[in-house]
Amino acid sequence: MISILEVVAGFVALMIAIAVIVVYNSMVVLRNNISAASADIDVLLEKRHDLIGSLVDTVRGYAAYEKGVLTRITQLRTSWSQAEDRDINEKMEASNQISAALKTVFAVSENYPDLKADQTFMELQRQITEIENQIADRREFYNDSVKDFNIMIQQVPYRFLAEALKYQKMTFLQVPDSEKGPVGVAVDA
Repeated sequence: MISILEVVAGFVALMIAIAVIVVYNSMVVLRNNISAASADIDVLLEKRHDLIGSLVDTVRGYAAYEKGVLTRITQLRTSWSQAEDRDINEKMEASNQISAALKTVFAVSENYPDLKADQTFMELQRQITEIENQIADRREFYNDSVKDFNIMIQQVPYRFLAEALKYQKMTFLQVPDSEKGPVGVAVDA
């Protein structure tokens, strides 16, 4: 015969198992959000990467004197391609440098009225700006997911399971201080 003590022990064990499952599933959701945001960022960076070649070709025809700017953005584009298999922070560093170079290209275009009026350039600028905004949104989602995950793994009861699973705090994507200031335009002579 089953005693009341065995029923209570079984009930407590069942509740603990359910709690562990809920805690584990919550952490899985957040880790998957982080992975999804990272993948979304990669897709957008790839789209931007593809547009940069067309942008450089379009600008090259008008801004022959801006070789330094075009060379720099081409080098950064190659650098980003080589960073594809690295961690998200290395990819973001390369991406931040490309963003700064694109701002310079768009600022330099102000010196070339024919370029500013070129429909291809205007469309590429619009598309790249749209992608830059989407990248910023995805970075924000990534950082929100990292924040939620980091908070979760420090709270009881999540902390115990996180330690057992060896989950560590994740790092935020940050924009370097050099990217926060005004855009400088280097004009080649």
